Amino acid sequence: MSLKGKTAVITGSNSGIGLGVAREMAKAGADVVINSFTDTDDDHALAAEIGKESGVTARYIQADMSKADQCRALIEKAGACDILINNAGIQHVAPIDQFPTEKWDAIIAINLSSAFHTTAAALPMMRKAGWGRVVNIASAHGLTASPYKSAYIAAKHGVVGLTKTTALETAEEPITANAICPGYVLTPLVEAQIPDTMKEYDMSREDVIKNVMLKRQPSKEFATVEQMGGTAVFLCSDAAAQITGTTISVDGGWTAL
Repeated sequence: MSLKGKTAVITGSNSGIGLGVAREMAKAGADVVINSFTDTDDDHALAAEIGKESGVTARYIQADMSKADQCRALIEKAGACDILINNAGIQHVAPIDQFPTEKWDAIIAINLSSAFHTTAAALPMMRKAGWGRVVNIASAHGLTASPYKSAYIAAKHGVVGLTKTTALETAEEPITANAICPGYVLTPLVEAQIPDTMKEYDMSREDVIKNVMLKRQPSKEFATVEQMGGTAVFLCSDAAAQITGTTISVDGGWTAL
């Protein structure tokens, strides 16, 4: 599937899943806009690297996804948005009665509200272009729950609901909206947690991964950022033109339990 001539905007994409998706979009021929809340030389150099690797136009646009006006401005500054990948997210773990209010507000803003604002800004562009794809990066926690992650789980369930509504509102147009629900993905952030978890549980790397981190992931293997990107590219293909308003789990069987 060639995405040549399409522009993909990926939020929260200077590392991890978002960066993996951006690279796969570029490999498929799409021009890409990557994003985070920082604005460093490294951010812009990363965009240039992606562009050079795949022979596409790649830009970095700074925007704080906790701010509604900046979410919408990101899409406006992009100038075009044929493909919108809502990926930006943060996490905090605490019991509900001890969950800091400011953390709840930030997680809902970045993980859920940002997707509403970017979608609202992108849909008129997609309609004008006569084609569009919205791909929201939800989570296995958009379909199930765990203790101590109330804000994250509420936000990701909300993302799944927003995806369905977006799909219904665009059902008679050449626009689709779907959510990818990853389980544990091996990102630099997850990789960095492994040594501390090994010390905490006094376990080997293999045992920590299998019995602690991937306890709920039946495959006992991490998903990869490349797999997330490949799934997103598929959802933008002609083969997926009648896939809309649904979730695709890339979770090693987590939600089959």
